[in-house]
Amino acid sequence: MIKKALTKMDILTLGLMLFALFLGAGNIIFPPYLGQLAGDQLFVAITGFLLTGVGLPLLGILAIAKAGGDLQSIAGRVHPLFGIVFTLIVYLAIGPFFGIPRTATVAFEIGASPFLPASFADSFWSLLIFTFVFFAITVLFAMNPTKLVDRIGKILTPLLIVVIGLLAIKSFLTPMGPIKSPIGNYDTEAFFESFLQGYLTMDAIAALVFGIVIIQSIRSKGITDTRIILRTTAYAGFIAAIGLSAVYLSLSYIGATSVEAIGLQDNGGMIIAMASRVLYGEIGGIILSAAITFACLTTSIGLVSATAQFFFKILPKFSYITYVFLFASFSATIANVGLTQLIAISLPVLLAIYPVAIVLVVLSFFDHLFYRKPFVYVIALSATAVVSIFDALRSTGIAFEQIDSIFQYLLFFEQGIGWILPAVIGTSIGIIIARSTHSKN
Repeated sequence: MIKKALTKMDILTLGLMLFALFLGAGNIIFPPYLGQLAGDQLFVAITGFLLTGVGLPLLGILAIAKAGGDLQSIAGRVHPLFGIVFTLIVYLAIGPFFGIPRTATVAFEIGASPFLPASFADSFWSLLIFTFVFFAITVLFAMNPTKLVDRIGKILTPLLIVVIGLLAIKSFLTPMGPIKSPIGNYDTEAFFESFLQGYLTMDAIAALVFGIVIIQSIRSKGITDTRIILRTTAYAGFIAAIGLSAVYLSLSYIGATSVEAIGLQDNGGMIIAMASRVLYGEIGGIILSAAITFACLTTSIGLVSATAQFFFKILPKFSYITYVFLFASFSATIANVGLTQLIAISLPVLLAIYPVAIVLVVLSFFDHLFYRKPFVYVIALSATAVVSIFDALRSTGIAFEQIDSIFQYLLFFEQGIGWILPAVIGTSIGIIIARSTHSKN
């Protein structure tokens, strides 16, 4: 039976499901670290973080709903080959290269390391053994993940929200200490620094994958009208955005007030694990560790399954089970570099691909203005990629003096988002050409 609209309860359920999809390892570890570094610039910093950590994922979900397809269908507007290659890059980024290994390292930092003897916790073997067990369980359940992830997600997501909520309430009522002065770039560039840190959640590119899940859920309830699907997706997206914003604000405040009690730490996993013990004692640490470990495991199962399904679709030469083993094994290897190192490695890659994803999503909203001409996408994305790739190289210490001397005149180049002006100029040129040629024809 075809339905005209979903009930408010159905929309709320969809919104909570989308929130659960986004609430993973990155959402837990980056806000506390940002809070410690931002100090009394927290409000400015969290504003930038929310733009990339919440605003862009919301745009991505809406873009997929508007297109009525998936990431490959949107990227395919540039060129069919680009549609496959870019989608492949996104799946590899949120999958075996960064997203999946990060679930294991966060689970280790919060769920295992605090309970191990210090000498063993810092050794190579502790992380190796943990990741082996973690991904063995992932493989076991990824062979048939749907029911498990759905059931565990319905239990663990509310539990995790309650745990974070209790930590936040306690930190507001009895702060661990005063908020300190900002550190490093957060002293003068708090907004731009946190804007870039929002890339690390990977939610904006993950949204391009999660969008199709929401659309399929809406269609399964008998909704076929494109406008209603888009409107329903928007409502669900706003519910998820409110939830994510509340989590980010709470965790960043916990980080900002934790410096005096636990000192500066290398990553957010260590911060939230140590803060939970200060606020609620040993029992608080145990509850938080269990909730986050199982949540990370659920995320790992879902990402391994999704990546394996995508590769099986485009390269069916190997079985789905083979891809599960392959990606789990590869992720376990990458995870053993450690959480702090993994974050450092992922940043240059995300600096390169995030701007391209942002421009692609934005263009998809008004491509009717240029009659969906592929060359407009090509011009805009090429101009964006040239700058974003050099930004990524600069972040690794690789510099090209002649190119840098030219790019330094770009607006916001020193802040790491110099790609914005070339993207706008490239898009404008493309639209002018498209509309003038269309009018002549």
